[in-house]
Amino acid sequence: MRGSLRLALVSLVAALPVATAVVVAGSADAADDPAPITVFTSDFEDGTTQGWAGRAAETVTASTTVAHGGSGSLAVTGRTATWQGPSLDVLDTFEKGTAYTISAWVRMAEGSDNARLSVERRTGGVAAYDQVVGNTAVTSGGWVNLTGRYTVAADVEFLRLYVETASTTGSFFLDDVSASYVPALPIQTDIPSVRDVVREFPVGAAITGAETVTQHGELLAKHFGSVTPGNALKWDATEPSEGNFSYAQADPLMSFAKAHGLAVRGHTLVWHNQTPAWVFTGADGQPMTATAEDKALLLERLETHIRNVAAHYGTDIGVWDVVNEVIDENQTDGLRRSSWYTVAGLDYIRTAFRVAREVAPHAKLFINDYNTNVPAKRDKLYALVAQLLSEGVPIDGVGHQMHINVQWPTVTETKAMLDKFASLNIEQQITEMDVSIYTGNGESFPAPPADRLLQQAYVYRDMFALFRQYPGEITSVTLWGLADDNTWLDTFPVTRKDAPLLFDTRLQAKPAYWGVVDPTKIGTSTGTPTPTSPTPTPTSPTPTPTSPTPTPSPSSPGSTTPTPGATSCSVSYRVTGSWPGGFQADVRLTNTGTTSWASWTLGWQFGAGQKITQLWNGSSTQSGDLVSVTGAAWNATLAPGASASFGFLGSWTGTNPAPTTFTTKGTVCTLG
Repeated sequence: MRGSLRLALVSLVAALPVATAVVVAGSADAADDPAPITVFTSDFEDGTTQGWAGRAAETVTASTTVAHGGSGSLAVTGRTATWQGPSLDVLDTFEKGTAYTISAWVRMAEGSDNARLSVERRTGGVAAYDQVVGNTAVTSGGWVNLTGRYTVAADVEFLRLYVETASTTGSFFLDDVSASYVPALPIQTDIPSVRDVVREFPVGAAITGAETVTQHGELLAKHFGSVTPGNALKWDATEPSEGNFSYAQADPLMSFAKAHGLAVRGHTLVWHNQTPAWVFTGADGQPMTATAEDKALLLERLETHIRNVAAHYGTDIGVWDVVNEVIDENQTDGLRRSSWYTVAGLDYIRTAFRVAREVAPHAKLFINDYNTNVPAKRDKLYALVAQLLSEGVPIDGVGHQMHINVQWPTVTETKAMLDKFASLNIEQQITEMDVSIYTGNGESFPAPPADRLLQQAYVYRDMFALFRQYPGEITSVTLWGLADDNTWLDTFPVTRKDAPLLFDTRLQAKPAYWGVVDPTKIGTSTGTPTPTSPTPTPTSPTPTPTSPTPTPSPSSPGSTTPTPGATSCSVSYRVTGSWPGGFQADVRLTNTGTTSWASWTLGWQFGAGQKITQLWNGSSTQSGDLVSVTGAAWNATLAPGASASFGFLGSWTGTNPAPTTFTTKGTVCTLG
């Protein structure tokens, strides 16, 4: 997976500056959200520590040396370990199931370091540590804000918020700490459940513990048929030290899944990230190298790990991502040069699948990777899977992560990906899907623009329509998260508020939801904001659009002679969003005749100089005001009574009247 949902019992926070973390740092609420309710503030203006204390023998005192606001702050001195720092008891302040936004200002007394905001919790006397905000550069030259979100998802007996550093034991200052929350809205119970609408395959969500409580748990149970523990089954969570197995993070998620009849995808048994350093440390205490001794020890550890973890859950987990992200298309052989590979070669993959089959003979075993819609990576993964299958390695399927955005990849590219692996006669699953509203690292919006949300909705519509063309071949689609309040994309590849899922930060259905459930309602559902025209400055190349590359129609627009009065077709044309200089429209063509169509081309004439700039679910040509749209491969055939939809983005100046006449197959269509 490119990103992982960090923390299992408690969610979350801040992602690390690599693609392994999760959650939310500095999230932005929707413009119409109510004002946050603050549950505590610490400004240290009264000359006391306001309940803050050291975690060991360090000294925590009120200070007036420097301050972020006012004249007081908290000075932390005498530290002898990086984990030492100021802490505050929040056991009686934080309520289970509430998502708190925590903010703290930190400044080093001298020099620089990376600071972290964390929580220590204890259940049954066992301590666990959750990161709210990951490593953040802090210096003595100014104050730095640490902001993240945190949800207590289980009953605890001890809960303390604290600040620590990553490398040094230098003194630092803390000021203006606060925690607040936005009152939750009830979930919408009067809308269709995703699991009831999409019947070709189960639709799932990746979860942490925060997705299993209060309204999050209700939303999860209503809409989804399966779950993937985002982090709780990885090596660092299940075997943090050799031979010491822990299922404290995963077991509560499994219990929720069982109680609500949800299938579980196990993720993941082998990955190059989130694997403790001891796994790759030889018997001599040195990093492993490609020796026979180190290889044997590494494969022994791998086998032991899989036998314990997979056996612990037995038949409760029906699908395992056995190995994750093993392809590097830039290598001649296409294989990632991870420690697994440099020590054990392909034998670590062979061993992982063999042992998983022995321990979980009932389970479907998958190899999972990202960017498999990129031809170079797709082909390297295909070659590896074909080789391993020829050797008898028990691979049941390929997982496509599908971390995509509103302009990339195209449906055509995605279809080519699916068709490539279909020839292997194995299952395919979409394992970690999300659709970022951003198309470049230089973009950042204070709130998701309406036009991006509409683009996103059509991407979800088109991708799910494509997936549903592969019944029996695609056996599961999983979204990498439940709602926009908890997504790894808020901190990767840069920190900014993203909105990549079907439900917003307050768990309400977005246009993207309707893209999956009922595309005719995209842009018409309650709460859709008025489109605005963003003015980002991309710093990276714009990805390929999410629609098939337009191909000129064999006939020029409007070249046919229409037959007035014919009623073999009907057309509905709706502008679903409009902003200065641009608009978005949705068109539905219906065959109202008695004969099937093997193909169709729909023509019309704009009346005010409008221009199509991007179109999906078909290909278009335009000559002046004359437009011609031809159906795509997957929607060109229309039986009597059947419909095909396509959409487009366009430009306009002055006015934007709807076309009044549409023609196909030499006839004028009625307006629906």
